[in-house]
Amino acid sequence: MINRLVILGATGDLNARYLLPALAALRAAGHLADRFELTCADRGDRTDEDFRRWASAQLDQYAATEPAEVRRTIAESVRYRRADATDAADIGSLVAGDGPVAVYLALPPAIFPAVVAALGAADLPPGSRIVLEKPFGEDLDSAVELNRLLKGVVPEQAVFRVDHFLAMTTVQNVIGSRLANRVLEPIWNSAHISDVEIVWDETLALEGRAGYYDGVGALKDMVQNHLLQVLCLVAMEPPLSLGERDLRDRKIDVLRSIRPLTDDDVVRRTRRARYLAGRIGDRDVPAYAEEDGVDPHRRTETFAEVELELESWRWSGTTFRLRTGKALGHDRKEVAVHFRPVPHLPFGFEEEAVPNVLRFGLEPESMTLALTGIGAGAHTLAPITLAAQPARPELPAYGRLLLNVLHGNAALSIRGDEAEESWRVLAPVMSAWSRNLVPLAEYPAGSDGPASSDGPDSSDGPDSERRSR
Repeated sequence: MINRLVILGATGDLNARYLLPALAALRAAGHLADRFELTCADRGDRTDEDFRRWASAQLDQYAATEPAEVRRTIAESVRYRRADATDAADIGSLVAGDGPVAVYLALPPAIFPAVVAALGAADLPPGSRIVLEKPFGEDLDSAVELNRLLKGVVPEQAVFRVDHFLAMTTVQNVIGSRLANRVLEPIWNSAHISDVEIVWDETLALEGRAGYYDGVGALKDMVQNHLLQVLCLVAMEPPLSLGERDLRDRKIDVLRSIRPLTDDDVVRRTRRARYLAGRIGDRDVPAYAEEDGVDPHRRTETFAEVELELESWRWSGTTFRLRTGKALGHDRKEVAVHFRPVPHLPFGFEEEAVPNVLRFGLEPESMTLALTGIGAGAHTLAPITLAAQPARPELPAYGRLLLNVLHGNAALSIRGDEAEESWRVLAPVMSAWSRNLVPLAEYPAGSDGPASSDGPDSSDGPDSERRSR
């Protein structure tokens, strides 16, 4: 296990909200040795004491459920260093020391190539690891180049392209539910499943993230990585084991099986939009184009929806719908597996059977199964729902990811070819959108999103009502 962690981008939102609280959770659970060394680096002039006060405030806010003594230990043990992450000399001073080190790039993805180049010139200790946040590149070409740079610094097994969605308890339950239950796996195919929705709709608006988000947009921020990764877990063939090679081999099979989209497909099967001014709950939200730091001429989308089909024996005929949106009226974060209706009901029943839907709630974590049961009267049917609440995980998602990094377990990180294949899947969408083949629709903040007529063809059957929700 590695006992040294360097976080580049120490005063950013990622460190404040997720990494420091994850380290507190690891400490509380007994996963960090007393000799664990934490160094946080950024470009600002701060003393250790200045940074420790800042870290303490973040931990009190974002890790309030952890014991006060644990929060205090993390804050008091951190060392702060002023450093330029793209300067090899600065990086060299940060990683110098006894034994390997894990270097976490909590930085804007645009400077990853320069940082990786600096790491390559800094003479990393043998056995060190590099951790990168999504998105991994800006398109296929940049992802290929970033992988080439990383390969020249450390072996692929030492590169952790992390996606915290993969460490969510319910996302893991997708694998366990389908593979460990005889009642599900035999019907986990297109003969029984009509479509799968992977949705991350949120009431949060830009929340001061224009510096990052306006150059990325919903498609790159959520669909290209998080939602495609969840798709892989839903659709993959059963792996021989949950080890990094077997699991990631099956995921790459899914990405390679996705039918390439033509321009006509993109027009019919995708939607993009951005929010206008509106009201969400008790707060007024300005239009995205009027948010501080936004360049309205970029036409960055805050809503993206893509329909994909897999060319495989198991999934031919099933639609996979990936959707994400900001500043919507309701949070909806789930995987919804829609089963086909029964082929026949005996004569005499007075109602139609409702098609079954298995829902994996991502945030909050939950699991429900919608069924049809017997109603109050004779020969009547009524919907019933079975619900389960997953046990509270020992560690938050980022805690699991950091623990895997320190132990060298790459099963929940993304392999280089996966990152490239994900860009290849969405390259036709990015190209068609850049040529405005799909108009940028608009929706009021606090609404359900753009009207169904603004996007994927919804005139082809009973799924149309579900698509507009």
